[in-house]
Amino acid sequence: MSDLRKAMEQYLATRRSLGFQLRQPEATLRKFVAFAEAQGVVFITVDLMLRWAKTLSNVQPSTRADWLAMVRRFALWRSTADPRTEVPPENLLPARYHRKPPYIYTDEEIERLVHTAADLPSSGGLRGSTYSTFFGLIAVTGMRMSEALALDRDDVDLEQGVLTIQRTKFGQSRLVPVHSSTCTALQRYAERRDRLLPNPATPAIFLAEHGTRITKWSAAYTFAKVSQRIGLRTPVRGRRHGWGPRVHDIRHRFAVRTLIDWYRAGLDVEREVPKLATFLGHVHVNDTYWYLEAVPELLQLATDRLRDRRPEELP
Repeated sequence: MSDLRKAMEQYLATRRSLGFQLRQPEATLRKFVAFAEAQGVVFITVDLMLRWAKTLSNVQPSTRADWLAMVRRFALWRSTADPRTEVPPENLLPARYHRKPPYIYTDEEIERLVHTAADLPSSGGLRGSTYSTFFGLIAVTGMRMSEALALDRDDVDLEQGVLTIQRTKFGQSRLVPVHSSTCTALQRYAERRDRLLPNPATPAIFLAEHGTRITKWSAAYTFAKVSQRIGLRTPVRGRRHGWGPRVHDIRHRFAVRTLIDWYRAGLDVEREVPKLATFLGHVHVNDTYWYLEAVPELLQLATDRLRDRRPEELP
């Protein structure tokens, strides 16, 4: 093992001891260190980082900039032990992130997605049930895919109708109440799962055919294949998942539909938005307000509401 790889392992272990999960930073640093080893380079330089960045032609500029920032943090830490280490300036290859406008699924599209997933071929009889329930749960709760994948049995209280989200994007736990019909669907899936896999290797709610927790890669791949089958995603040569709406857009749909329903019901949306932000696990309420500018229908509803206010109600 090279000294640079040993340093990387120590760096990751140190940060994890402080509570960081580091899934993407670890994957990025392993790619970078593997590149350095293949180049015969034993310490970090700006030139090395730039040459590595040139190999990332298949990722968005904003993603490349994020990955370089991860390597820069490692270089900063490494420089205290190896003075040969060069720490590049911030924004070595700057790229502003432009958030993609959300795709808002129709009710019919969600139904087709769930029903088609239920018919997936399965060697053990569980795959279709797993993914149809998984996609359905995301649709009715607005959970992140990673949060749904991380659910364990102890996190689901079907009697009270409450899910406990513990492994969130920002490390903050929250409670998510669910409708009785959702509890019924989860109970139906749990009975089938336990009948087919009575002794799984994990406490996870959603299981793969061999009894392990399904991964985000298999979930994303399955979503892409089901979406292509119903015409939501277009097959593209060189892109396994094709091109079209994403899993994350299901979460966007939940947020947008909730806001639209509030406007149409005449509620004070400004007062309600913090509740939605908490429900979705947004750290900043601005992340929730983003939907108002990203979705034309919502922006129009907000504009109409502002126009209809009496003069004394305006700020």
